[in-house]
Amino acid sequence: MWPLHIFLNKLLNGGYNVHEDDVNSVASHNFNTTFRNEKKGKKDILVKSHFIDVPHIKQEHTWDCGLACVFMVLRTLRINHYDIEDLHAFCNTNSIWTVDLAYLLHKFSINFTYITVTLGANPNFSLESFYKKQLGDDIVRVNMLFNRSREAGINIECRSIKGDEIALLITSGKYIVIALVDQFILSQSWIEDFYISDFYIGNSGGYTDEFEIRDPAISRSRGTISSRCLEKARKSFGTDEDILLIQLENADT
Repeated sequence: MWPLHIFLNKLLNGGYNVHEDDVNSVASHNFNTTFRNEKKGKKDILVKSHFIDVPHIKQEHTWDCGLACVFMVLRTLRINHYDIEDLHAFCNTNSIWTVDLAYLLHKFSINFTYITVTLGANPNFSLESFYKKQLGDDIVRVNMLFNRSREAGINIECRSIKGDEIALLITSGKYIVIALVDQFILSQSWIEDFYISDFYIGNSGGYTDEFEIRDPAISRSRGTISSRCLEKARKSFGTDEDILLIQLENADT
């Protein structure tokens, strides 16, 4: 099993839902350079993969799964002076987009890269039932956050990222990931994985095409999902393939 930690920022009904203060500016992290360097040592990374002990945090409302994911990151990095209510106050909204999470991570001086296929609020989402209720109010605010990201020192890359890139980076022990996924597809994927599974079974160790996840929507502290199902859930319409790659190596803690 890939010893990977994916925090799931959920999408419900096609929408983002469920999906000053120890703050210093940090330089943007050059993800492309890091990936090239990691790729050179791919064999060593797979052999010497690391397991990061990530605590599970359950979300408190239907809309705060993204905040719970950030809270898990803070706990992993031993930043223990805040709770989810503090994160909510920093965002000052119940409509949490991935870019809001990016600003939160930056607020806590955490090195990360935000990868998305759409810079700004996707106007095509207005066709989805969930977005019809909130997109009109969110679009100006969200686009403003994207427009100000470079000035704020937030690194956003407009591109798609492959699952094997994610696996390679996290097995290095230097990254954990927050991924925006479609909740319905994810729940169906768990059923598919149960019946059609090539998971490794046993206690002697090994690798399979599988990710370990922390789902803030459920009480179970640990879960696994195949890479095939994860790719389907995170590339569903409405996610913009949003990924936050959180760097652990140079964290202040």
